[in-house]
Amino acid sequence: MELKEIQAIFKGDRFADELGAEILEGRQGFARCGLLLRENHRNAAGGVMGGVLFTLADFAFAVAANWEKMNTVSLTSQITFLSRVRGARLEAAASCVKTGKSTCYYTVEVTDDLGTKVAIVSTTGFISG
Repeated sequence: MELKEIQAIFKGDRFADELGAEILEGRQGFARCGLLLRENHRNAAGGVMGGVLFTLADFAFAVAANWEKMNTVSLTSQITFLSRVRGARLEAAASCVKTGKSTCYYTVEVTDDLGTKVAIVSTTGFISG
C-alpha cells in the first residue's frame, strides 16, 4: 500500500490530525509518525505536555497495527518518560514485538529531532478478527 493511501485512511483520526500528527512511514507491524511542535503543545512550565508524546505514540501504534485492516485496539499502554524534549519536532516509531490470534504487543520509541529518546511506550492490543 502506498503512503498516500495509508495517510488517507487515517485522516479520519481527527484528534491526531488536530494535534498535527503526520504519517511518515507505514507497513505491516511498523509505523513512523511525526509532529512539528507548536506553542499549544506546551505545558505551563514550557515543556512539551506528556499527552502530546502519548498521543503521537498511540497514533503510531494505531497505524502500524491497522494500516491494512481496522481491527486492532489498545488494551493497555504504558509510557515511560526518559528525557525532556529539546528539539522542535517529534517522531514516534512503533514496532510489533509479537502478534497472535487475538493480541499483539508493540513498543514505540519517541525521539526529538536532536536524536534524544524522550519516551518509550509499550502497548498490548486486541485483534478483533
